[in-house]
Amino acid sequence: MSQDKKDESFRVIDRRLFTSDGELRPEAVEYKNAEQAKPAPAQEAAAQPGKPAASPAPPAPAMAPAPDTPAVPREAPQANRSFAGLVDFLAQNAAMLLGAYADPRTGQAVLDLDGARELIDMLDALREKSRGNLTAEEDQILADRLGRLKFTYLEMTKAAAQAMREKAGRQP
Repeated sequence: MSQDKKDESFRVIDRRLFTSDGELRPEAVEYKNAEQAKPAPAQEAAAQPGKPAASPAPPAPAMAPAPDTPAVPREAPQANRSFAGLVDFLAQNAAMLLGAYADPRTGQAVLDLDGARELIDMLDALREKSRGNLTAEEDQILADRLGRLKFTYLEMTKAAAQAMREKAGRQP
């Protein structure tokens, strides 16, 4: 390889502000100060007579709207088949653990109240975290499945408690 060719490697600049120990990196401070010291492109053009002024660059997007500016209306959520599939998956597994389906090996209903409660809690968390981001249909599906599961869980918990009391009453 000839030495006349330029080195075609690239340079990596670490722009993280903190070290792995959580300390502020001196290079990050220097880089930030250098970026702030650079004049904006419109200022450079105004400072150089004889050159036509370039059109000003659009302002950088703000991280959050100022408190006095009205909020931009959010676009309506779009229906997602995967979301309905996720809700049905969790709901069917919870229903299975509440005895709705028989175990294929034994033919008897499976009853795991703790496992069902965890799946119901997952659906509850999903509903809470996705509030305002669901279509009316998705919200209805989630509310319907959750309502049915909670009712069934309550009924199964009562039945299990009654069975335990009866079993305890029979023993001397």
